[in-house]
Amino acid sequence: MFDELGSGTDGLTAGQREITIGVTGTWQEYVLADAGRVLPVPPGMSDSTAILANPLTAVILTGDEPDVQPGEWLLQTAAGSTVGQSVIQFGAHVGVKTLNVVRRRSAVEDILALGGTAVICTEDEDLRERVADIAGHDGVSKAIDCVSGQIGADVSRALAPHGELVVYGALSTHRQTDPDKLTIPIFARSLIYETKTVRGFWLFRWFTETLKDQMAATTNRTLQLADSGALRVPEGQPIPLEKFTEAVHLAEAPAHGAKPLLVFEP
Repeated sequence: MFDELGSGTDGLTAGQREITIGVTGTWQEYVLADAGRVLPVPPGMSDSTAILANPLTAVILTGDEPDVQPGEWLLQTAAGSTVGQSVIQFGAHVGVKTLNVVRRRSAVEDILALGGTAVICTEDEDLRERVADIAGHDGVSKAIDCVSGQIGADVSRALAPHGELVVYGALSTHRQTDPDKLTIPIFARSLIYETKTVRGFWLFRWFTETLKDQMAATTNRTLQLADSGALRVPEGQPIPLEKFTEAVHLAEAPAHGAKPLLVFEP
């Protein structure tokens, strides 16, 4: 919330809720931020919705980073995650066909109900075979992955020639200490002879390297999509700050449901 505004600041009012854009050091009581790096939160928007890291990641990865065009397939892993759900919704909004990978058969109907074009369940389906069945023999040209490990490798091999895979997470490495578990075993011949690209994405680096006007425009677009309901962010579970340990345990629990949301005020 804005406590005080500098002179010459337009469009902002003291007492408004706001989100910051690429501002560091925000885990403190007061933060001094450039007016160009804050956006007011629309009235009536919940705190959970206003935390834009996940939907913003989805908007960037569904459009700007792999440059997915309307009508194209976008293959994504961990489709039931918060980012994955936003990718599905944003893809439906802009006409991108999403090919969604999930681990459990029980998640398939939820993904389809959310607007996913097609679903692959690795519990009982071969990822590469199903990609060919759904998108054609050559596979898909654009993919995003937050699992890495063998799933990431399977996605890279499912890409069409000249295809591009953007890796933005490594869920398969969670709590792993074995070096072999911290890698994506890329098949070299697939990359060389089909000239594919595998690269990384980190939202914080995007904040530090993107032009300020472009950053503000993408963030503001995401905020408007969330405010309109085109992107529906799951509500978090409010937890008082003094129960921080409980929040951490909840966040680490498998299939924990609503994400813990620390509340700093009574």
